[in-house]
Amino acid sequence: MEIQSIAQSTSRMARPERWATRIGVILAVAGSAVGLGNFLRFPGVVVQNGGGAFMIPYFLALLLLGIPVCWAEWIMGRRAGRLSGLSSCPGLLGVLTRGGKFRYFGVLGLFIPVVIYMWYVYVESWCLAYTWFTLTGDICLGPGGEYTAFFNQFSGESTGEFFSSITVNYVFFLITFFLNFFLIYRGLSRGIEKFCLVAMPLLIIAAILVALRVLTLGTPDLSKPLQNVSEALGYMWNPDWAQLKDPEVWLAACGQIFFSLSVGFGIILTYSSYLTKQDDVVLSGLTASATNEFCEVCLGGLIVIPAAFVFLGMSQMQDVVGASSFSLGFATMPHIFAQMPAGRLFQALFYFLLFLAGITSSLSMLQPAIAFFEEGFNMNRRISVALLGMLTFLGANAVVLTPGLTVLATMDTYASDLGIPLLALSELFLFIFVVKVSTGIQEGGYGANMKLPFWFGFVITYISPVFLLAILGTWFVNKLRPLFDASVEWTPMEPLEKYTMLVMIAFFFFLWLLVKLAWPNMQRRYHRYIQSSEG
Repeated sequence: MEIQSIAQSTSRMARPERWATRIGVILAVAGSAVGLGNFLRFPGVVVQNGGGAFMIPYFLALLLLGIPVCWAEWIMGRRAGRLSGLSSCPGLLGVLTRGGKFRYFGVLGLFIPVVIYMWYVYVESWCLAYTWFTLTGDICLGPGGEYTAFFNQFSGESTGEFFSSITVNYVFFLITFFLNFFLIYRGLSRGIEKFCLVAMPLLIIAAILVALRVLTLGTPDLSKPLQNVSEALGYMWNPDWAQLKDPEVWLAACGQIFFSLSVGFGIILTYSSYLTKQDDVVLSGLTASATNEFCEVCLGGLIVIPAAFVFLGMSQMQDVVGASSFSLGFATMPHIFAQMPAGRLFQALFYFLLFLAGITSSLSMLQPAIAFFEEGFNMNRRISVALLGMLTFLGANAVVLTPGLTVLATMDTYASDLGIPLLALSELFLFIFVVKVSTGIQEGGYGANMKLPFWFGFVITYISPVFLLAILGTWFVNKLRPLFDASVEWTPMEPLEKYTMLVMIAFFFFLWLLVKLAWPNMQRRYHRYIQSSEG
């Protein structure tokens, strides 16, 4: 009997459902990657790192780090899932190591997406709110409008003529939060897949329309002839070769690729575990990555960078990006759209596509933890969704109700900048030394319409780990530099930052304890699955 039919007939020992279509899983994985980082973070990183000079290491990092690690996650997730009937990151990593010790590395596969979701859903709600404010005309303040004050008052950093409290902000947060959980409650195929099948095409269409409007702006201000679309594209694609000598540019490119493709989150492991031996993981992984890159480079980059260049100029654009990516997205872009013909329409499309990009990503962050509760504690979907909802609601409220963005920034720093490379490096160690590269290549060939390229084994063994070690090493050096560099002044943590970090540490060990408690049940499910498969 095929594993797929076994899984469908033994609900207590296997996953409750699978992806309904190949295009569904591709769009779901692409949706997890295509998020706010494509349209807000990527343009900012490009500007911060020299425009065209950044694109060369960016594409090299894509080929030598992003796509190979992405393939490794697809292969390991499908292999562990089809052989065990498990779908959570601790279960998958534990099964692959037989003795199960690597299950504790899987704690990162729960911790990272859940913590990121707690602040990500808040920013996502801003996109929904700005779509609404644009349609109602509340934010259409004209070219000289106080868009920074509008954003600060909306986000609760201050009060004034636009917002006297955080009430409106909180209402949009609640709408966004519960929409996420309604969709995740509907399950893998009826919730995530169906939504992504609609949302991803809408997102891409909206982004193309906005990009076309930006690329046809020409020279809006004839008194500033150098601020035109051609010069903006030149800035983005003509490299300053001298900047390629800066290692920070290369490390920024590697970090952006990881954030863009959602590798190292544990999400791809969970998503691919629902695939069968007949599904093509190589072509599916490449298609999902290509979709993300199209949205990031061809849409996100070609919307924000040319628009900011044309209306602000290079110097002012660099100053804005240096302040905050949120400033660019929510304070500066409305000012830019206000100067654009039919700007109100394209502004609404822009924030609507941001919202769609955000929700397709945030949905993917919830599924790994739900799979863990279901298979680790025999919870049905209703209970697992309710439990995760309570946990994330508490964390998200800490972000929403605390003045300023300190809690958000701290969560992002330790979950994204540190956690993602750590999990990715542990996955590579597992793939190289436990699964074995040759076995991984064989696994990738099952159901494949496209074979892994000949260079995959060499790159995943020798090059990708070096990139990851460099990213982690740089992170620790920057954090610890005051200890060995007298010229760098030690800046003590703010109390709020310290408390946030302590809560995150406590939450990590809480998840570690849950994994410890859940492992015996996971083993029983695994053995029952194997026995049923053999029968």
